[in-house]
Order: sequence, then structure tokens, then C-alpha cells
Amino acid sequence: MEFINKDSIIKLKNTGVTSKQIICPDNSNSDRVTITEVHLEPGAVQSRHSHEYSEQIWYALKGSGKLLLAEDGEMTFTAGDAVRFEQNDIHGLHNDSDEEFVYISVTSPPIDFSYAYKDKEK
Repeated sequence: MEFINKDSIIKLKNTGVTSKQIICPDNSNSDRVTITEVHLEPGAVQSRHSHEYSEQIWYALKGSGKLLLAEDGEMTFTAGDAVRFEQNDIHGLHNDSDEEFVYISVTSPPIDFSYAYKDKEK
């Protein structure tokens, strides 16, 4: 068993985006999964990107936003929706609403996402 104490959950931050690394290479020995809780303030954007070796599943907990997909595609993503991106799928998110957007991300195999954020705090 591996217990992850709330004090070991790292927060990665960019303008308008906070990514809580619930299970990640910094606090877990898991070689199968990273679990992240992501908060986007109104107007915040996670730019389109892809992951060469990992797939991701996102589950929207709160709010509404737009998935940013390949070829400038967009799709509404709201609380209760889930989406799975295969490796190399282009994806991102724009919180185009007036309230916070929150989702859970499950990534397999795990990724250390610190490369994508400006700030890191415990």
C-alpha cells in the first residue's frame, strides 16, 4: 500500500491554471498512472498539446469549457462529461465561462508535468 498525504500533493501553476499532482512521480512509486486535479479560472487556457507516449482521461467535475482539438476543432466539455485522448491526440482546454472549471486527469503511463508549468509549490 502507498498512502499519499495531502501535504505531499504538489501544485503546479500557470496563469489561471492550478494543477494538483495527486499521484505523480514526485510523491508515488506508481509506474502506471498520474492523477491530477486541474482548476482553470474563468478565461484561462491550456494550450493545444499532445503526449507522445501516454493516453489521458479527463473527467469534468465543475463548470463548462471548450475542448481544444486538432485542426482548430472545439467541443463543449461540462461537469459530468468524460473524454479519453489517445497518445499523440491534440488536446487542450479553454474555460470560456464565468466560473471556475475543475477536472480530474488520469494519465498512463505517468508523466511528470512540471515541465509545462512556471511555478511549483507544496
